[in-house]
Amino acid sequence: MNPTSHFDRLLQAAAGQPEPQRLLFVFAAADSPHDATPVQRQRFTAGSGGALAPLMCVDKGPDDRSDFESLVAQSRQGGPSWQVAFAAGLAGRDARPRGPEQVDRALQAMVERVRDGRIDGLLALDSSGEPLHFA
Repeated sequence: MNPTSHFDRLLQAAAGQPEPQRLLFVFAAADSPHDATPVQRQRFTAGSGGALAPLMCVDKGPDDRSDFESLVAQSRQGGPSWQVAFAAGLAGRDARPRGPEQVDRALQAMVERVRDGRIDGLLALDSSGEPLHFA
């Protein structure tokens, strides 16, 4: 499957909505919590387990969107190395996009969701654009 197909579907879904959509992204990396047990630290060192730590977030309007490779390149230029990109849409109201304050609040809420592990309903992609599923 084309690795950007899931991202492309997100763009298509956003474009097909009756209200203007902003796409929200939170970039995160796996981290070993400070209170991890020795077994949890060992699993993390072996490449599994850990907690997701949000590193940065950004929103994209309809004119800012291109392809997943461009999003990755932009994130790599302006921020730390990440392992997971979480995406969600934020619908406008009355045919108008949400204002900057509403977008900021939505981004902060999304960051908190990722930090707390409440990631249901968010699209999770690795840095290649492949979808991730968490158990």
